[in-house]
Formats: sequence, structure tokens, C-alpha cells
Amino acid sequence: MADIIHKLPDSVANQIAAGEVIQRPASALKELLENAVDAGASEIRVIIKDAGKTLIQVTDNGCGMTKKDAVLCFERHATSKIQEAKDLFCIRTLGFRGEALASIAAIAQIEMKTRLKDQEMGTCIEIEGSRIIKQSPCQSSPGTSVSVKNLFFNVPARRNFLKSNTAELRHIIDEFQRVALVQHNVGMHLFHNNKPIFQLSPSNQKERIIAILGNHYKERLLPVEQKTTEVSIYGYIGKPEFAKKTRGDQFFFTNGRYIRHPYLHHSVDNALSELLPKETFPTYVIFIDIDPSRIDVNIHPTKTEVNFQDNQLIYAILRSAVKQAIGKFNITPTIDFDVEQSLDLSMPREGKPIKNPFAREHKEFNPFDNRSIKTPPQKGWEKIYEGISDAPKDNETFNITAHYEEEIQFLSQLKGKFIISSIKSGMMIINQQRAHQRILYEQFMKRLEKQKQASQQELFPQNVTFSSSDSEIIKELIPDLEILGFSINHLGKNTFIINGTPTGLSNQNMQEMLEDFLETFKRNLIDLNLEQRTNLARSMAVRMAIKQGKNMQKEEMENLINELFSCKSPELSPDGKNTLVILPLDQIDQMFNN
Repeated sequence: MADIIHKLPDSVANQIAAGEVIQRPASALKELLENAVDAGASEIRVIIKDAGKTLIQVTDNGCGMTKKDAVLCFERHATSKIQEAKDLFCIRTLGFRGEALASIAAIAQIEMKTRLKDQEMGTCIEIEGSRIIKQSPCQSSPGTSVSVKNLFFNVPARRNFLKSNTAELRHIIDEFQRVALVQHNVGMHLFHNNKPIFQLSPSNQKERIIAILGNHYKERLLPVEQKTTEVSIYGYIGKPEFAKKTRGDQFFFTNGRYIRHPYLHHSVDNALSELLPKETFPTYVIFIDIDPSRIDVNIHPTKTEVNFQDNQLIYAILRSAVKQAIGKFNITPTIDFDVEQSLDLSMPREGKPIKNPFAREHKEFNPFDNRSIKTPPQKGWEKIYEGISDAPKDNETFNITAHYEEEIQFLSQLKGKFIISSIKSGMMIINQQRAHQRILYEQFMKRLEKQKQASQQELFPQNVTFSSSDSEIIKELIPDLEILGFSINHLGKNTFIINGTPTGLSNQNMQEMLEDFLETFKRNLIDLNLEQRTNLARSMAVRMAIKQGKNMQKEEMENLINELFSCKSPELSPDGKNTLVILPLDQIDQMFNN
């Protein structure tokens, strides 16, 4: 039998390795940024074209390389950062595997210029698909500049899997932010298609966080700090009332490296569990410094996952640090909201009578006398609600017009949440918030389809500021937002001015309104992968709909009901939940036949 096992050519082996390390343009940027930081750069400049598909250029003023190193760095498993196996358990640099440049070179065209600070001339290397096609001396600034052109040019199948430029740019911004957040002493600049996205000067940690996440975080951050013999934890956590509906602004760093760690995320969530609004997530940027020998960072090609030697200990210390931060700034509820959290142990003034703490104000009252406790109603009350479970389930449709044929004879509101109406076949209960969401959703979809604008000018235009990632979403949505009634202009960087809003949206805090809208939009984008306009209409309807607890006049209730039954699908909210239930008359009669 002939031999069938053979060694793969280096070009194929490198492409396989590249598939593990470089999934998209943002992956290449991450590796280049980490190399620049490891080179000791104090200034890093990133230039992106076409969301990285055409060009990713990273220029630093780090230590630079010799002619020999410039060639060798593109070989697989060539690195300056480890010498032997035991070095893997004391990693202090961001890169160490020796795969990054080799992987990028396998699937792109690369030009690198590098120069040592004490040399007059530098070295220029050009590579295409792992092959060095040019090597020559050149004029170059001290440090290194790497240009990655036409990513995946020789792997078209991989290139076809890339998302839209907007989606890929968001990934690039995410990777840039992760490096910039921890390297706050390094000046970092990001340009896309010749337009600046970030221009970050060296600063302290809090200033860098605010510069990246947005100026609106100035008053939202609480410092976290906990030092023990095992670990040092520090950073910032957002105040609970500003929690978001997505996990976007959550960052963990271990020894200067961005990591993903669900167990530690749970620790923070657990510490804030009693303070967070339902279905929201806190913002935090938390740094963990620990002896490198107590963690393993060599468990994933992208180096974003780590193993702690004692996960439970880190969990407990982190949870304690977050609780202390919240308690220190009086975020947690106090026993008495009218006094400070301290005990009054002062002696009473001379001559002042001492009040008996056991004295009763009402002599007839005895908290231990069972006769003073009202007896519960007789059994059988729960039968009142029998049959309600027979109401239509989620996503179950029914013919409403068959029930809703005659004029409303009775109309009332319950708890600022439900509208109750008598109808021909019995009683109808409408969830006013879901109903309004359905009405707004269909109105917005009609406007987007017909390109019909309806706007009201703001008497006092409002400026709003977002993170760079959110700003890119807003810029992409501006044409459709204008169709919905917004008059919005980009002022530069991450700031916009709102000159007009949709009818019915005046006198609102537009910063908070658009932040909430963006959170819903991003959550739909991740969870449901909706088409952009559908997502926009749904997200805006959820944000603009009347909320539970709003008391409505009879005329308002009638208008809402009429608009609801003018919709194509009045029985379902935009997310497929029931807007109403029908209780047939015979079912109501049965409730009283006992």
C-alpha cells in the first residue's frame, strides 16, 4: 500500500493557522496593536480603509527591529517573548505565540517598514501570501509601520463571509477600544477612510474611559479598588440606575490583557443583583493584576480567555470590591432614608424625660393578639380567575372583529396598565403599552416604506454625545431617523445636535431617549438579526410607547382602541406578545355558578 500521509506545504499550514487567529479585519488589528504595545510604543496611529478590507495600517514609535528580525518575525512560531515552555506560565506581554504576523501574511499583502532608534536607515519588507517579494533598506521613522492590504485576497471564500462595512467597522472599534482602555498612557489615534474616529492623548485611567465611552459617563462612574496579597482589583463601575439592556460596555482586563470570563461577569451581577432594574446589565471597566504564574493565558488562539488558579477566590474578592464601591457612595438603601447611616449613641440632655421604647401609643393595640388580625376570606376565591388560562397564548391569533362589532358600552382603566372594555361577546382587556407599541410600529414602517417625514422643530435644540461605536450606528441610521421625524446633524467626533423630533416626542431628554433606543436596537441586532428598518421601527416603537402606570382619559382610551383595530395585526405587539385577551360572556357567567 502506498504512503498516504504527507506534510502540508507551509503556505497551506499558514492559512489553516490564520483561520484560527484571523477571523476578520478586527482580528488582524488586535494582533498589530498588541505588537505595538509590546514594542514599548508611546504613540500608535491606526489607519483603516473600507472597514479594514482594503487597508489596515498600524504605525508605532516603539523599539523597531533589525534587518534580520524584520524577516524572521513573519516565520511561524518566531517570537522574542518566550524562550522555553516554563515561560508560558509567567507571561507579561500581550503577544507570545509567534503566530500573528505569520497568519496575517498568509492571507494578505503586507508592507512593513521598521527602524531602530539608533540607526539612520530602516528595513522595508513586502510579503504576499507568505512569500517575501521585496526586501530593501529604506527611509523610515523610528519604530514600526505595518500595512495589511487586501485581507483574504487569496482566500475568497473567507472574504465572502465578511459582514457589511458598518458591521466590520464596529468590530474594529471594539478591538481598538479594548487596547486603548488599558493603555491609557499611550496616545492612540484611529482613522477610517481619512476621518478621525478616536484621537486619544495620554491621560489617567478615568479620563481615558470617558474619552472612549462618552462624556455622559463623567457622573456615572464609581471607583472600585481592592488590594490583597493574592490579587489587586481596581477600576470603575457604572451607577446601577444607568444600567443598560445589553452587555456592551463591560470590560475585564487581567495583567493588561482584555479577557472574557463569564464567571467573573456573574460575580459583578451578583453583587448588584438587588439594585439593577429588571433585564439590565451594569457598565464596568475592571482591571485585575495578579502574579502571572497564577493564571494560564495559553488556552485560546486569540488569547481572550484565561484560567485562574483559584477562580472562587477571585470571584469572592471581586464581589466584595463591587459591594464596597456601591456602599461607599451610598447607593445601597439605608434603614432610615431621612438620617445618615450612623447610630446615635449620645446621652439625652439633662432633665429630658427618657421615653420607654416599649410603650404603646394605642393601648388597645396588641401585635401578638390574633384577634387583631383580620381573618382571610373564605376558600374558593381563586375560582374567580378560572378560565383566564384559556385566553389565547403568545403567537396565537383569533378573529377580533367578530368580537368587536358594536360600539363600546363600557370603558375603564385598571392600575394604569390595562384598558377594560365591554364588547358584544363579553369583555376585552387590552395591555395599553403593547397596544401602543403595535400602533407606533406600523406607523413607522409605513413612513419608512413611503419615505414620508413628519417632524416638529425643537424650540431648544439638544446636543447628544455617544461612544464611538454607538456614534457609527447613529450615523448609519440618520437617513431613516429623518424619515421617522428626527432632524439630526453630526457635529463632529461623537456629538450630534437634535433640531427636530417625531410628533409626540417633544420635551424629552434626547440623550436618555436615544441611549435607550440604541440599547434596544443593539439587542435586537444581536438576538434577532432583524433587517435594519424593521429593527429601527421596533426599537423606536418600544422606546416611544406609553409606559405602564400612565392614567388615560376616556377619549385617549377610545383613540388608542380605534388606532389599534386599524392595524394589520392588532392582536400582537411587535415582538409577538398578546396585546389583548377576550373573556367570553359564558365564561364570565361560569365564574359565578358556584
